[in-house]
Amino acid sequence: MSTHDLVLWRHADAGERAEQGEASDDLLRPLTPKGEKQAARMAAWLKRQLPESTRVICSPAARTEQTAMALPRPYKLRKELEPDATAQDLIDVAQWGQARSLTLLVGHQPSLGALVASAMRPLWTPSQAISEEPGLPPVSIRKGALWWLRLRVREDVSQVVVVCVQTPELL
Repeated sequence: MSTHDLVLWRHADAGERAEQGEASDDLLRPLTPKGEKQAARMAAWLKRQLPESTRVICSPAARTEQTAMALPRPYKLRKELEPDATAQDLIDVAQWGQARSLTLLVGHQPSLGALVASAMRPLWTPSQAISEEPGLPPVSIRKGALWWLRLRVREDVSQVVVVCVQTPELL
């Protein structure tokens, strides 16, 4: 049996989007004081749970980078994880199903939730193209929360297992 873990961490609470700003302004929104506390709580928990070999990949938006910085691990910024990313973009960047080490993605809704919703379909594998299917709404992921998913293959059948769902409020 082989397994591949993927942790999806939504950025913590951030300032509101400007009413009439450009799209690039959205990338500059920082965490609020509440968001800083959420990120710190979740990072402390993750520090105890994640193996040292974990790859951390983060959207270049200020709020996601600040969330990732709460975890004392090196991380890489990837444009493919910006707020308009698709679930397939996330899978491609993480190399889910191919990467040898656990991958932590720090990103945004609705792409994180779309990935979770797609992964919960029976007999789904990351190598399948993800379509934005009507009737398949994204899973709602709270700010600062994470979903830990494990892809396992048993007897040539892929299964996605939810290892953990954690919110900063419960820590």
